[in-house]
Amino acid sequence: MDFDDIQKAWNNDHNNEIKLPNNLEKLQSANMPLDKIRKNLKNEFIYQVLAIVFIGCIPFLYNFTDLLATAFYGLFALFLVICAYFLVKLFWFYKRLNTPNTSTKDNLYDTYFDIRLNMELYKSFTYSIVPFALAFAAMIILKDHSQEIVDVILNKKSGDFILGGLFGMFVGVMISVGFMTEWWVNYFYGKYAKEIRKIIDKLKE
Repeated sequence: MDFDDIQKAWNNDHNNEIKLPNNLEKLQSANMPLDKIRKNLKNEFIYQVLAIVFIGCIPFLYNFTDLLATAFYGLFALFLVICAYFLVKLFWFYKRLNTPNTSTKDNLYDTYFDIRLNMELYKSFTYSIVPFALAFAAMIILKDHSQEIVDVILNKKSGDFILGGLFGMFVGVMISVGFMTEWWVNYFYGKYAKEIRKIIDKLKE
């Protein structure tokens, strides 16, 4: 190897040393949005567990009759199964975010894809528990008027009107929840996922 070859090899190594820190800096910049997502996810996990405990105490707080309490806890058992399924998945997602591998562009992209996937999981979780929330709210509101409601529903004309109104309310609530869920997920998670996506795009340049 002559002097020119040695100098060329030296220049190549020198150029690589210049580029490497720049890429490392971009990769490390992903840690801040990841920290935000972890913090929001941890807080929300705690709030959701507390909310489940509160819901479980509703029959005692509102003095449900034995019959209504039995119906409530039958529904609550199914509610718990669904919550446990989604919360376990979100918990493992949180654990993965605690040890993310962002040392390369491919690893960062895998983390980004995991975030987007669990954002959709979060939405599915929210939509799946809305009917339960409506049922629990209805039990609270109508607990002292259950017989009157049954009598009205059995009356065909007024019953059809009330059932139609309840169906309309259900559709309205579902649409409202849909908009609120999209906003919530984008505000607390989506905007940070977009930041990570921008970092990935910069690494492609």
